[in-house]
Amino acid sequence: MAAAETSTPLAPIADRADAPATLPPIRAGGLTWRPAVADDAPALLDLRNTIAAADAEPYRETLDEITETFAAPWRRFDTDSLLGFDADGALRAYGFVESMPGDTRTVRALLFGGVHPERRGEGIGRDLFAWQLARGRQVLAASGKDLPARLGVFAEDDGPAAKLHLYERSGLTPRRFYTEVRRDLRDLQAAPLPDVALAGSLRLVPFGDEYDDATRLAHNDAFRDHWGSEPQTVEQWRNGRSAFVPQWSFLVVDDAPDVDALLADPDTDAETAAALRAGEPLVVAYEMAARFDEDFKVRGYTFGYTELLGTRRAYRGRKAGIAALAAGMRAFAADGMEYAGLDVDTANPSGAHGMYAALGFEVVHSSRMLSIEL
Repeated sequence: MAAAETSTPLAPIADRADAPATLPPIRAGGLTWRPAVADDAPALLDLRNTIAAADAEPYRETLDEITETFAAPWRRFDTDSLLGFDADGALRAYGFVESMPGDTRTVRALLFGGVHPERRGEGIGRDLFAWQLARGRQVLAASGKDLPARLGVFAEDDGPAAKLHLYERSGLTPRRFYTEVRRDLRDLQAAPLPDVALAGSLRLVPFGDEYDDATRLAHNDAFRDHWGSEPQTVEQWRNGRSAFVPQWSFLVVDDAPDVDALLADPDTDAETAAALRAGEPLVVAYEMAARFDEDFKVRGYTFGYTELLGTRRAYRGRKAGIAALAAGMRAFAADGMEYAGLDVDTANPSGAHGMYAALGFEVVHSSRMLSIEL
């Protein structure tokens, strides 16, 4: 607490962002540039999957996923995206700048983009990334949120060295490292999953729409001490569910929470407090799963993927998260999936790495976030 009290106050975000008045032109490659629109989804899908194949990335996307990207109401494609087309009208490069409405601790501008493998080495990526950085600074400055700020990118650890060099030459520094892990489900008799008995008023339930917003509130609470995580608004939470599998997703609810104690806890957020006063369900742990069939051939095996897993801070140590995860993995196995998979921050504050190792997970891939902190 003392460190926070003696820290230097932040300058206004408009000053720290140092946003340019105009955006730099993209001259390399002789492409024609314009903002993305929803009708570009098929061409964008083809480009992104072509890039993923060339870079040996362990995943592919679907048209539904790309379409969902355009459906999100907070994204401003008219100002925060560019597509580059060649003389034949083929899409050869893309760049997006994304900011999220729910950011309350660190205001972020995340940069996504790529260049077709046949057009690399021409300087297109360098010019495009300079545009993205400049636009990202403008987005941060215009947010009006006088919070710590971040310009960030994600990169595969075994991706093209030229891309990592571009990021680092542009002033971004590796800040966070992530690992993807998997757990073999093919012989649960030889390697059984834990059978977790929940104590007291805790109860394991399948995901249902009646618990949807309560799960969002649990997620916001569980991840508020995780670096890089920000609260999700209702619209953020409900977007991007084309791969979501409700029957593979499980929750732990508290049927008789100590409402008075939770309301007296200064860590209880306002939305959770309002839900408690209204007598709404209290989700205390959750496992939200997805199915990515298009990745099966790339990986060489079938798998169920846990997209989100967490436990409310007040309920940690009661094995609620393990109970939800084990239930999800049993559902994967029952549907014939050979492995369970998920991603984890290597510096996860809840000790998740040790838990996953104890459950038989092994590392199969790694990635990182690089950023400029403002």
